[in-house]
Amino acid sequence: MTASAEHLLWMYEKMLEIREFEETMAKVYLEGKLPPHIQKGLAFDIGGGPVPGEMHLAAGQEPVAVGVCAHLRREDTVVGTHRPHHFAIAKGVPLQSMAAEMFGKEAGLCRGKGGHMHLFDTEHKFSCSGIVGASLPPACGAALAAKKRGQDWVAVAFFGEGAANQGAFHEALNLAALWKLPVLFVCEDNKYGISVEKSEATSVPWNAERAASYGIPGVLVEDNDAIAVHEAAGEAIARTRRGEGPALLEVKTDRYLGHFQGDAEIYRPKGEVEELRRNDPIARLGAHLRRTGALDDAADQKMRAAVGARVAQAFEYARTSPYPSPEDALLHVFA
Repeated sequence: MTASAEHLLWMYEKMLEIREFEETMAKVYLEGKLPPHIQKGLAFDIGGGPVPGEMHLAAGQEPVAVGVCAHLRREDTVVGTHRPHHFAIAKGVPLQSMAAEMFGKEAGLCRGKGGHMHLFDTEHKFSCSGIVGASLPPACGAALAAKKRGQDWVAVAFFGEGAANQGAFHEALNLAALWKLPVLFVCEDNKYGISVEKSEATSVPWNAERAASYGIPGVLVEDNDAIAVHEAAGEAIARTRRGEGPALLEVKTDRYLGHFQGDAEIYRPKGEVEELRRNDPIARLGAHLRRTGALDDAADQKMRAAVGARVAQAFEYARTSPYPSPEDALLHVFA
């Protein structure tokens, strides 16, 4: 499915927004975690600063999110992973309430109780989880609900290549294939399950090959390219929306940062990240838009300025919003 210039410009702007958000968070997250009198890596206070807890960022993996979400409607469901920001932004989750949630503020998506791995937005039908592989069963549930209601809505489950070795992966694919559920399974292959390289943990070169075991299409995008993802996802989602059952899409993507912020990344070969960055998907899409006349330097600068302003405003909103009252800890709990 060929992308229009309008779709490509949307994807480019969203990729810029995701990257700006992630790089800003990478800086903000370190506040209060690294005492100024020591060097980075010698001590790390994970509970310090305005954003406590773990932080998993997706810089470099933007094509997976925008290439898929460009085909989705507001009624479609997206279930993300523990590294969820790019999916949330591409699905339309507001930056301000998302950032506020990560800061633990009352104005956050979950009133500050979930944090960055547990974003939940009913209006935009987005959720995620810190549990590996936990995106697949809920996506099947959303797809089943759509089918029973007679709607042509689809559900998308994003997951990493490490999650494809979980039982939930096989159970979800089997159930979705058996019931012909309108769900697209998207494997985001960034080569590493935390610090373990895929070749050391997975018996097949590509997880897309596993789709044949369940009688459903399996498509592999070997390049971290937004246009290639858009084309593959478009065909898969159109098929699913027609009621022809689920599909599995695998994208070879690149993680520029650590598994989590503070990760020493000693498992990576020297110079790997620098080599990956030479093939930056944002620069590649921008170059394509220039070649086709859809973008020039002035429009690019204007877009980047607008993106920077939106992200800065979101972080300022998160910083200045009030914390929940202590008694709010007793709300929204099950007895």
